[in-house]
Amino acid sequence: MEELLELALEDPAEGRRRAELLLTEQSDPLARSYAHQCLGVVFRDSGCADRALEELRAGLRAARAAARPDRERDVRATYGATLAYVGRTRAGLAQLERALDGATGETAAKVQMRQAGVLVVLGRYEEAVPVMRAARDAIARAGNVVWEARTRIWLGYLDLRLGQVDEAEREVLRAEQLLRSCDATLERLTAVENIAEIAVARGDLATGLRRYAEAAEAYQAAGHPMRYDGVALRAAAYLAAGLADEAVSLLERFADGEGIPATEEAELHFLRATALQAAGDPEQALAAAREARSMFRQQQRSWFELRARLATVRARDMLGDYRGLAREARLVAEALHGQHADEAPVALTLAGRLARGEDRVVLWEQAASYRDRPNGLVRAGAWLARALAQEERHDRGGVLRACAAGLDAIDEHRRLIGSSELRALATSHGRELTTVALRHAATEARTLLRWSERTRATALAQPPATSDATTIPASLAALRDNGRRLAEARQAGEPTEGLERERVRLERAVRSEHHTLSASTAQQQRPPAVEEIVDTVGDGCLVELVDVDGRLHVLVVHDGKVRHRVAGTTSDVGDLLGPAAMLLRRASRGRPTSTADVGSRLQAAILGDAARLIPDGPVVLAPTARLHGLAWSLLPMLHDRPFTVVPSAGQWLRARNTARSKGHRTVLVAGPGLHTGGAEVPVLARRHADAVLLEQADATVENVLRHLDGADLAHVAAHGRFRADSPLFSALDLADGPLTVHDLERLRTAPYRVVLSACESGVLAPVGAEELLGLTAALLSIGTVGLVSSVGEVNDAATADLMVGVHDALARGLDPATALYEARQEAADDSVSAGTAAAFVALGV
Repeated sequence: MEELLELALEDPAEGRRRAELLLTEQSDPLARSYAHQCLGVVFRDSGCADRALEELRAGLRAARAAARPDRERDVRATYGATLAYVGRTRAGLAQLERALDGATGETAAKVQMRQAGVLVVLGRYEEAVPVMRAARDAIARAGNVVWEARTRIWLGYLDLRLGQVDEAEREVLRAEQLLRSCDATLERLTAVENIAEIAVARGDLATGLRRYAEAAEAYQAAGHPMRYDGVALRAAAYLAAGLADEAVSLLERFADGEGIPATEEAELHFLRATALQAAGDPEQALAAAREARSMFRQQQRSWFELRARLATVRARDMLGDYRGLAREARLVAEALHGQHADEAPVALTLAGRLARGEDRVVLWEQAASYRDRPNGLVRAGAWLARALAQEERHDRGGVLRACAAGLDAIDEHRRLIGSSELRALATSHGRELTTVALRHAATEARTLLRWSERTRATALAQPPATSDATTIPASLAALRDNGRRLAEARQAGEPTEGLERERVRLERAVRSEHHTLSASTAQQQRPPAVEEIVDTVGDGCLVELVDVDGRLHVLVVHDGKVRHRVAGTTSDVGDLLGPAAMLLRRASRGRPTSTADVGSRLQAAILGDAARLIPDGPVVLAPTARLHGLAWSLLPMLHDRPFTVVPSAGQWLRARNTARSKGHRTVLVAGPGLHTGGAEVPVLARRHADAVLLEQADATVENVLRHLDGADLAHVAAHGRFRADSPLFSALDLADGPLTVHDLERLRTAPYRVVLSACESGVLAPVGAEELLGLTAALLSIGTVGLVSSVGEVNDAATADLMVGVHDALARGLDPATALYEARQEAADDSVSAGTAAAFVALGV
């Protein structure tokens, strides 16, 4: 009969079938008590609360009829726990007390375990620990492996909530071993999910996400839907990784299911509120937080209700609803501080912002007391509070020291992440630290340059983990094939809806796998010292743009000096980007265009008086992340000189110090569907007799990647697609499908220089805090030193002529910036050619 209870958790469908069959065939009350209890657990876990309670009450009657006190105690314990899980916590605890009365040995231990589990649900963690430990020891002595494992999983959860990460890991690993030994597949997956949560708590997001993915695949293979606990933990990991939209989607898919128990429903509302806040939807977040708070209050779950109150306060703050908010924020913050909770720094920091006078500093210093916590994100929040307190005291040095320590904590949070996307997104956790630091650094030119370099393009300073991969993942191969079939279907005018759905599914799989990669090295290249930047620039010129509180600050490095001017607002510049892009589109379509007016307005807004500080000659330009998509030659002072665009001065220095590849191998690629057929490629092939030529059917992704690996110069003429929604799926269309950023990251040795003649091949997406993702960012991150690519639509015929001119200059030993400058001069007399030339920029060196 005990087997029925195991089936209820391990194979609910089979457990239900056998229990219902037994009830039709058996009149023995003892057997029927097991069957009703099994059905109660199955219905409880599937969200059918009323049916669960009905079955358990029938089980109690059968156990009493069987005159088996321990049997009745066991059923009553399940009944009590179920009452608590459906929100009737007071009645549930009363039933558990009755079950414990007179119980001894293993029976008492099982009741205690359920009792402690209810205390966990109520958030009464410290009360639950001694009860759960006593239950674990008694069950272990009785030799019940499955129940010992269950108790250890609960203990691991408790230890983690109390900040005892090592103890939590020991308990859960032991539980996983025990469940593996007795082939309890589904319960073992619960342990795997807890191991994943512990990895995330340690800051190892990649391992945590990989474990969650493994568990999800195992649930699917077993034909069993993921349980709420696993979904909740995975959503929390997504939030830690900066994947707020993924967290919202995951939770809403689960919420669409039927029959969620009341306790889980309340937690689901709370998690959705947290995820929606992170995704920038405060209105929905507020509604979800209020619903969660109401349900937690009804369920007498004060620990959870307090956190729902915090979610409500944060959403109201985002919405600007300040009536009575300062008092509520302080009450919530003080309560969380009293619990020494990881959420306390966020709550205290917000309460300090809403407070007045000296109270602000008091609250911020309380938040700062959490700066020794093991979790990097908690420490970063505490250091932010410390920076705000020092700002209130007008201690500029103290502000910058606190911000530096906070950003170091963010770096630690990212150090084991292999995914370039997650590394970039993780910087969003430090966005406010960056904002505060730049505000205080802006009073002195060299300090601002140092902080600008500390806070920009840090994800590009570490190669992606995939750069060592030698075998293409199956999901990426399938996505490539889907891209080929989509292109063929569109060309033939056939329906594409099914292929589009398949593409979305495959992209989700590729992205998920990418997120589970661990970093190939835990070390990240540190930003360069200001003195190194100044010495390397020498009598040249570096112009670095910094967004400080919505205004552009311009740093001009030249002849041993760093000079500083303030230009226009970022909103002023943003208003001009659309008209500039529209003019380039007109030119690409063969329509006469004049860019003089918009170019002059852009220069005034972006450079202001700093334009007079820039000497004649080449310029290295390091714009803000959001300005990387600008056609910089539209600015009058840049049109008539060589210039190169770089993500950061540090990236430029690394490129300068990269040794040129041996052999000087040239690769020429012509993709399908070009209006000109890649007209420049045959011309270039004649001028580079020893070049590798890949065109038509030979221009496959694998062929192109194989020859790009370690090439000296590569030219790719192919249609390009920039994906603002998912930059790592930006792609170049080749014979057998798209070559994406994911593919480029698999190169072992980056091509030294690359020319991309496709539309928008150089567009980069700003992600996180001053981070960049896209085709060219991928190449820079793996070691390509220089690129020529477009940031807008281009005219195919004009592009072919332009590219031939660029390659002629490169063949004479000129760098990409100078080669592109000469090509612009040649194109100046024709508006279409000039517009096309303006759309191309040189990146790197």
